[in-house]
Amino acid sequence: MSYIQAGTGRNGEPVNLFYQDWGTGNPVVLIHGWPLSHEMWEYQLTELPQHGLRCIAYDRRGFGKSSKPWEGYDYDTLADDLKAVLDELDLRNVTLVGFSMGGGEVVRYLSRYGSERVSKIVLISAVTPYLLKTDDNPDGVDQSVFDDMLEKMQADRADFLASFGKQFYGVSMLNHPVSDSHLKWDQTLALLGSPRATIECAKSFSSTDFRADLAKITVPTLIIHGDADQTVPFESSGQKTHELIPQSQLLVYEGEPHGLFFTQKDELNEDLLTFISATMPVTENV
Repeated sequence: MSYIQAGTGRNGEPVNLFYQDWGTGNPVVLIHGWPLSHEMWEYQLTELPQHGLRCIAYDRRGFGKSSKPWEGYDYDTLADDLKAVLDELDLRNVTLVGFSMGGGEVVRYLSRYGSERVSKIVLISAVTPYLLKTDDNPDGVDQSVFDDMLEKMQADRADFLASFGKQFYGVSMLNHPVSDSHLKWDQTLALLGSPRATIECAKSFSSTDFRADLAKITVPTLIIHGDADQTVPFESSGQKTHELIPQSQLLVYEGEPHGLFFTQKDELNEDLLTFISATMPVTENV
C-alpha cells in the first residue's frame, strides 16, 4: 500500500495519506468528495489510464485508508496535504480534478501555491465559491441547514449518511438513478471516515469563502455541474464559480444530481478526456 506523509498530528504522530497511482502519461490528480474516499473515482480510475494518462487519487485525511488525526480539517491544511502529494511524487503538468468538497482544495491550493505544477483544473459539483448565506452572499444556504446536518450526524451518523446518499444521487419514489447496492457501497465508504473528520469537514466546506481564491486562478478551468443538484445547487455554486473565473468553461449536465461522477460516468469521462487532451487554452467564459 502506498502512503505519503503530510505533516504530523498534535502529538507528533505522522499523518499519512493513502493514494492509488495507475497509468502513465500526463498526471491527473483526483480529489474526492465528502464523505467518501478515493474509491468514489472507480469508474474514472479504470478508464482514464487507458487513454495515456497517469491517474493519482488519494484519501483525504480522516477518510478511507489515510490517517485519522483529531485536527487539520480546515482548507489551508487540506491544501497543504494536496501539496504534499504533488511534491512527494514530483508531479508536473498536472490536471487537478476536484469533486464537491475537493473543488475547494483545488482552488485553495492554487491560491496558496500557484500553478507551477498545475496546467489545468476541473471542478465537478464543487462547493465553490461560498455555500453559506451571508449579507454579502444572499443566494447561499441558511446556517440552520448545516446546523441540522451536524445535529443529525452527532445523533446517528449512519442514518444521516444513508439519507444523505439518496439526496446525493437524486433518489426519490419515482427516480432511481443508482442501485441499492451502490448506495450500500457508498455507505460503507462514508462510515470508514472518522466521525470527527466527517463533522469537521462539513463545518469547513459549509463556511469557507473561496471568492478571493477564485480571483487568483489563471489556468484553463472546466466547471461541470448538474442542474438538478440538490446537495450543492448549481445556481449558487457552479454558475457563480464560472462567472468568477475568467478563463473557464462551463458544462451543465441537464437533469443530473450531485453524484454525476457515477450517474453520468461515461459522459464525464469523455468530457474529462477532451479537456485534458486539448492543446489550446480554453476560450474565455465559453
